[in-house]
Amino acid sequence: MTDMSISQVAQQAGIKPSTIRYYESLSLLPEPPRISGRRRYDDSVLQRLSIIQTARRAGFSLDEVRLLFDDILVNAASKQKWHSLIAQKLEQLNKLLLNVQNMKSVLQDISECDDAALEECLYETGQKHDEPISATF
Repeated sequence: MTDMSISQVAQQAGIKPSTIRYYESLSLLPEPPRISGRRRYDDSVLQRLSIIQTARRAGFSLDEVRLLFDDILVNAASKQKWHSLIAQKLEQLNKLLLNVQNMKSVLQDISECDDAALEECLYETGQKHDEPISATF
């Protein structure tokens, strides 16, 4: 299907038309041609939106998505940047997972505290889990 309205694109992509306009304002999507003042899109916009959604699901910021479109996909020499960016994201996720696991462990221990000795239990739990909290929280 070609020559789609913004509403048709939004429906097919599962997003709001305002999201499409926002991505256009950030130059993540090219400015579409207009017919009688209305935006008209071809099928290529759906692929680009899918790439944006995939990158966002993977935790990439919109600035990083712009880097992907403006530099990495158009410049073969920039592929290393992409691999480096992926490695950084994986490292961040590993730290986040570790923090979440530590939080879960603390909460599990706190949940076993006796209400009558809650203050002492919280203190002891804190001593048991004496780990610095990562800057990611």
